[in-house]
Amino acid sequence: MSSELQSKLNYLKAYRENRLKIAQDVLENKDQFKELLSICFSPLDKNNHKACWILEFVSYEELIWLQSHLDFFCSNLKILKDESAIRPIAKIVQLLVKSHYKKNENSILLSEENLQDCIEASFDWLINDTKVAAKAYSIRTLYVLGNHHDWIHPELQIILNKDYAAHSAAYKAVAREVLTKIK
Repeated sequence: MSSELQSKLNYLKAYRENRLKIAQDVLENKDQFKELLSICFSPLDKNNHKACWILEFVSYEELIWLQSHLDFFCSNLKILKDESAIRPIAKIVQLLVKSHYKKNENSILLSEENLQDCIEASFDWLINDTKVAAKAYSIRTLYVLGNHHDWIHPELQIILNKDYAAHSAAYKAVAREVLTKIK
């Protein structure tokens, strides 16, 4: 039998207002959050990518809800293959990493293993055949991580310089922005 959340996801269309409505439902019913997260990392679930869309919107409001699920979230980044799932998850990874290094009372605390999972996934999304939005989030995430891990900026620089000519204007704009900051 399908849960209430699954039923909503079954009928969800990509319209922003529809995604926001379901995200608001989850924000008002935190008990649905764990199920949402589970669907996000169930690639065989037909609603997997839709759950990722919702998780992105929920994360904008309550990123802290991920704190107790970080091991699950980060260790499963590598199983995502659907472009529609990767883009929102890449954005969430960016939010998590930025929060981790802000170091205030609302910061997310990522373990060293969580950080390694984020680094690995971001490099994978950057060098593999993913769409530009996921690559852009990955570039920015790796830039932040590179401020704390010495080896990342040189690797990122090599990839961005090598791939620059083959990509879209959007990719080039983010690459230029980050290359300027690295130098």
